[in-house]
Parts: sequence; structure tokens; C-alpha cells
Amino acid sequence: MLDLTADLSPAQGPSAVVPEWQDPARYWPRLSAATGHLPAPVAVIDREALRHNAMDLLVRAGGLPIRVASKSVRVRSVLDAVLALPGYRGILAFTLAEALWLAETHDDIVLGYPTVDRQGLEDLFASQTAVQRITLMVDDPAHLDIVDSVAPAGARPEIRVAIDADASLRSAALGHIGVRRSALFTPGEVAAFARQIVRRPGFRLVGLQMYEAQIAGQGDAAGPDAPVIRLMQARSRAELRERRAAIVSALRDIAPLEFLNGGGTGSLEFTGSDESLTEASAGSGLLGGHLFDGYRSFRPAPASAVAFDVVRRPAADIATVLGGGWIASGPAVASRQPLAVWPDGLRTLPREAAGEVQTPLQGTSARQLGVGDRVWFRHAKSGEGAERVERYHLVSGDEVVDELPTYRGEGKAFL
Repeated sequence: MLDLTADLSPAQGPSAVVPEWQDPARYWPRLSAATGHLPAPVAVIDREALRHNAMDLLVRAGGLPIRVASKSVRVRSVLDAVLALPGYRGILAFTLAEALWLAETHDDIVLGYPTVDRQGLEDLFASQTAVQRITLMVDDPAHLDIVDSVAPAGARPEIRVAIDADASLRSAALGHIGVRRSALFTPGEVAAFARQIVRRPGFRLVGLQMYEAQIAGQGDAAGPDAPVIRLMQARSRAELRERRAAIVSALRDIAPLEFLNGGGTGSLEFTGSDESLTEASAGSGLLGGHLFDGYRSFRPAPASAVAFDVVRRPAADIATVLGGGWIASGPAVASRQPLAVWPDGLRTLPREAAGEVQTPLQGTSARQLGVGDRVWFRHAKSGEGAERVERYHLVSGDEVVDELPTYRGEGKAFL
């Protein structure tokens, strides 16, 4: 059983000052030695690195409770272990089917996205326990209409709902900066929709979600665009702090809300400082996808990784592994593609990149790789790995200490 509550001694020993994962020449060979007897692809979670990340997220949130975003984990034992730590509270799920499944063992689940799953709604209405434990996300009267079309107010339990409001930045020069989620942007728009909800029988408004993707999901550490990104994020933080406070103030005059949610792994410092909020959400930072290597304010440990076998040598400076192309959500640019991290100095070919069945790798280290050797990859946001393997091997120190089934390993495929 995965337990993160106990004091764990770092794998590198008490005399070391630098965490082992900051020394690739020690970290990756240790994982290779611990898992060398297992067939590829070998997905691992390093227990000490996971615990470090979980604690670091809490520090960065500044005392604001963190709701775990399950999309970026997709391993129930990891969700359970993290939620056992003081400071974590509740799950942000991504589909209604997933939320219903998790509600069998968890009592505070917010569905992060709207649903039109009619069968799922029927199952929700049929379970008094699930109705009390699951909050649906809405940002359009059509979402309420779908619920009522499955069963009208008098023929079903009261449904908990939260409003998703747009946290993007609207720039006069650059237009919309952020992700395309809710159409509700101004305090007036959010308040008008909230009044529709409270007037409508069969619904109870309990929360607000505002996810600032342009801050949480955009690295600011390096590259030619870094100065522009920093300027954009500074302006977005200032605008969002003011607008979110006005939205929260308007909603509190309409309904007694249980939670006010913001954040994301990349913006926890800002989220924790926003007095309008009662909780943050984070998930990717637990397993430490490489997307977050590009942030100035923090750098997670690479707690999860996957090793693939070299199966071909098409040229003297190219080694090809079987598999590898597990792409994260977002534009299919380098930041969303898996990253070969060990042996050092490997890169994908620009005309092939990471492929679903094979991935050619080039670089100095490729010349030394032979058929049967292994290459370690880190994935961008962490959740994509669990959709491809049935289990993670939990490594502590020099050995595999447990196997952690993924959603797929438990026979579940939600998206």
C-alpha cells in the first residue's frame, strides 16, 4: 500500500545534500537497476520523489487546501495516498463516469467539466450517496436542460452544481489568452447565470471554478518568448485578482457557496495568495511532468517515468525504441511531447518526433545504445502515461516495493 504520511529517508542517503533526482547520473541508473528484470515499457513512480512533490505543492499553495486533479494522475492508490496528507481535500474529476466510480470511496468530488452523459446522470440520480458526494460543473443553461431532460426536478434528487467562469486574459492587442472553457467572463454574466440556477427547482449552487491556464500551464523560465510570457502573466494576475474578487462578491449575495476554486500546478503561489479563494487544484505536479521544468518559481522531481527498449539501429547515430509517442493535451509542440531523459543527450527526429509504435532517437548517446538497451522518457503532464500501461511499479531506494494499478489496469477508460 502506498503511504506518503510516514517520514521517508531519501534514497540518496543521509550525507547527500542535493536530492538524487537532481543528479541524473545517479537517479536514472538506480531506476534502471531496480526495474531491469521487468519487460518494457516499464512505468515507474519513485516514492520519495512523489512525496517531495506532494509536500512542495502544499508549501507553494501557502496553506490553501488543494483539490487533486485526477486527470493528471489516473492511479487510485496515488489519489488515496495524497488525499491522506493534511492539506489535500477532495478530487477534481474529468468525466461523470469517473466521478461515479470514485464516489464509491471518496466523498468530495467536483466534476471539472460539464457533462451530457445521460446514462451517467441516470446513475447519479439513482444513488443518494453519489448525489451527496458529486458536484456537476455548469456554465450554460443548456447544461441544466440536459439534467432536467433525463429527469425533472420532482422526479430526482436535488443536484449540486458549480459554475465554471472564464479566467483567461482578454487583451486589446492579442485577443483571448488562455484556454477556451466557459463563456461567462464578467461578474455580471456570472451573477446572472447564478440567479438562473437558484431560481430553478432541483439544483443547488455550491461552488465556483476559475482555472487560470495562461498562468498555470505556461512556463516562464527561458526561451525567446519568456519576457513576453512574464509580462502577460503579470497583467493576467492583476486583472484576474480584481475580477475574481468581484465575481465572488456577487455570488455570495446570491447563494451560500461551499468552495471557490482556482489554480493549477504552475500557479499555486498566486492561487494561494488570492483571498477570494477557498481551495486550489493541482495534479500534474505530483508526478512531475517535464512541462514544469520551464517555470522560474519551482521545479518538481521527476517522480514518474517510463523506460522503452531499443529495438533498431537504422544508422550509426540513431537508436529506435519501441513505443514512446504518448502525447499530452494541448498543441502537439515539444512541451507536450514525451522527453527522452536518459541516457543524456538524446533527441527525437524533427520529421518523426515521438511515434505511437516507434520513436527514433538521435544524439551522441545514441551511438552507444545497442538493441535491448533502455531509454527513460518523462511525459509532459503525467496523466497520459497511465492511459497506456496497466500499472506503475513503485520504486523506493534500490527496489520495486509495490505495483500500483492505473485506471486502465482496473479496466477503466474514461477519456
